[in-house]
Amino acid sequence: MNETQPKWLHWAKQVQGIAQTGLTYAKDVYDKERYEQLRALSLEIMSEYTKMDARILAHLFAGEEGYATPKVDIRGVVLKDNRILLVREKEDGEWSLPGGWADLLLSPTEIAVKEIREESGFEVKPLRLLAVLDNQKHNPPAPYHVYKLFIHCEITGGQAQEGLETSAVRFFAEDDLPRLSRNRNTEEQIKLMFDLLRHPERVPVID
Repeated sequence: MNETQPKWLHWAKQVQGIAQTGLTYAKDVYDKERYEQLRALSLEIMSEYTKMDARILAHLFAGEEGYATPKVDIRGVVLKDNRILLVREKEDGEWSLPGGWADLLLSPTEIAVKEIREESGFEVKPLRLLAVLDNQKHNPPAPYHVYKLFIHCEITGGQAQEGLETSAVRFFAEDDLPRLSRNRNTEEQIKLMFDLLRHPERVPVID
């Protein structure tokens, strides 16, 4: 277990995963009832410690079916004049690399291109994978277990323009970063991106 994650969150995620997988494969009605009870218990634990409404948590996990696996978050990394592209999230007013959840039927690079266009207004082409990081090892505690893919992209057109989920678009120097949306990306992750881009000979960083 990762020591940066609280034990209660680790246990709640485990119980949630067992319940989700059990509900997928259980045939007996009584077994399904027990797995539903386990899922309810995991949501109660999360609600107690996060103070998030249990109904909201239930909605977050209601659509999760099948074998329990980590979710995938893809972030586009764009550098211009030694400054990195960030967008301000309407949800929390803080800044992040453009990106979001992986979409069905799209490849990781297609998602990076789409998210950058929708959130910043820029057209880009993907160049290479920079890192695959586990949010449990780097980001604040979260209900989901997430693998975060960081993909280096190069601007080919477009112009800075806010999107449906973003309220501003700017380039920032490494030593002048704004307040970051830490569930999406941390200062350490942004600085890692700068370092990887300064040293293109380095292989991708993978947890």
